[in-house]
Amino acid sequence: MAQVTPSANPYPYTPSQDSVYVRENYQKFEFMVPLRDGTKLFTQVYTPKDQSTKHPVLIQRTPYSCAPYGVDRFRRRLGPNPFMLRDNYIIVYQDVRGRWASEGKFVEMTPHVDVKKSNADHDEASDTYDTIDWLLKNIQANNVNVGQWGISYPGFFTSAGSVSGHPALKASSPQAPMADLWRDDAFHNGAFQIAANFSFYTYFQEHKQPTKQNPPALFDIDDPDGYHFYLNMGPTANSESKYYKGRNVYYHENFDHPDYDEHWKKRNILPHLKGIKHAVMVVGGWYDEQDLYGTFNTYKSIEKQNPGIQNIFVVGPWVHGGWAGPSGQTLADLDFGSKTSPYYQETIEAKFFKHYLFNATTPLGLPEATLFETGTNRWRSFDTYPPKGTVEKQLYLQGNGKLSFSPASTGATFSEFPSDPAHPVPFASKINDGFSAEYMVDDQRFAAARPDVLTFQTDTLTDDLTLAGPILAQLTVSTTGTDADWMVKVIDVYPTNEPANPRKPDVVYCKYQQLVRSEIIRGRYRNNVSKPEAFKPNQPTSVTVELQDVLHTFKKGHKLMVQIQSTCFPLADRNPQTFVPVFQAKESDYQKATHRVYHGKAGASFLKVGVLTN
Repeated sequence: MAQVTPSANPYPYTPSQDSVYVRENYQKFEFMVPLRDGTKLFTQVYTPKDQSTKHPVLIQRTPYSCAPYGVDRFRRRLGPNPFMLRDNYIIVYQDVRGRWASEGKFVEMTPHVDVKKSNADHDEASDTYDTIDWLLKNIQANNVNVGQWGISYPGFFTSAGSVSGHPALKASSPQAPMADLWRDDAFHNGAFQIAANFSFYTYFQEHKQPTKQNPPALFDIDDPDGYHFYLNMGPTANSESKYYKGRNVYYHENFDHPDYDEHWKKRNILPHLKGIKHAVMVVGGWYDEQDLYGTFNTYKSIEKQNPGIQNIFVVGPWVHGGWAGPSGQTLADLDFGSKTSPYYQETIEAKFFKHYLFNATTPLGLPEATLFETGTNRWRSFDTYPPKGTVEKQLYLQGNGKLSFSPASTGATFSEFPSDPAHPVPFASKINDGFSAEYMVDDQRFAAARPDVLTFQTDTLTDDLTLAGPILAQLTVSTTGTDADWMVKVIDVYPTNEPANPRKPDVVYCKYQQLVRSEIIRGRYRNNVSKPEAFKPNQPTSVTVELQDVLHTFKKGHKLMVQIQSTCFPLADRNPQTFVPVFQAKESDYQKATHRVYHGKAGASFLKVGVLTN
């Protein structure tokens, strides 16, 4: 383990200079690449004009269009980042099966076929294999080394392609990869992510035939206040009946499959990430508002199922895809003290691909894990992840809003709060369209002031406290209703003497409550994600909430806070709090309830955390 010094280098060139470089040094071709079942995929190939030497191939496969279309229309930049542009890779962009200019039928998160008995048995792994094979045979001056990268949905295609088995594939980088739609993106532990889904699928529509034209949005959301818009919409069912019915099959799939059934299970790529022989680098952001689960579990699945391969893990202080941007120094009210994105691009990503695709003979020189430690705002490197020296401890909820590493021996046995679906807790303090990335670090003082949010906090810390790895909340709860959502938040409370930041002059950091991590579960799935189960009114029961990983230092003088609530609207849709199918619930099904969280000897509630001791 070692501290890493951040780079001070800005981007080496401006976008306009890069655009000129691309036009002067590259030629562009467009092909329909045939697959084993006869389907053809639209593929753009940018090749260096210099054919005196051989170049490696870098591929991105995407459902979001590889526009601009036309051999005379060029991207302003090529490849994963500007530090790699002048290395002169052969850069390939491809519309995946059934999207945009490609043939075939698109299937959300294409199910992987482990055993392919005929050419009709195809998936994204075989489509990747066939694409690589065609490129090596038809594109001149390639050095027979292939890499691939992609962020978000393209990250899923990168993960799926990593198990293609093609011998020329030497490096893959799934970045913020979608992995399991029911756990990320579409749902979070059964809670429907209504704002994200509703706004996404108005643009992401079915292509019944190949097209290079962007179809118009199905409708416009004309209210900039997402909280008001979605609350005024009424029950979740109205989002379909009033807007989407018969207009988008992908949105409707969520309504057909509220439970974690075979539809979702066969779309989970994680169990299939086996037999990988080449180097992998999984990249993500601590504040990824979309694919946290995919990021951590893709790395962990590859690490567990492919012993011995080079599997690198990089996590920085970024929102979804933030590492591909020009700075990464600030997010909402936070300032991380350096331009984290160019540092990653220059010293990690460019180095990774260059090493494996240009036949480097010297060691790569990158650790297993390069992680940005928030709170102290420094890069750190580790030989393992989670880091060695991490000790599991339990943070206990106690009466009178206390939080301690020791269980309560006296005091109240429970804390309770009301929950009214007609007045849900906003997921963020500021007016937004209902899906703001900034909520991941938002000041939680607005929530602490509400009667429907429980707050527990430690005494003032006398030493720095670093949490590393996964966080798991084990709650004992009850409700007067028959269903309830449970949201748990881990928060860094700043001291009263926290200094101002001249770059953020309007922010008052005195007693600021910075969100570090949060997650929600629909309570009916507390025992079995495939078989919902009602709560028995007023009967204590266990609920486990997986919050995902962190590497955050709560500094001396700060406090660690935990908040528990039942709504985070409209990030997640409202639970009727009656045990009815949510996608069929009527307005009358939405009922007030009172929830309890138990913290006495007989029903302790606590968070399992990893404390880094070095």
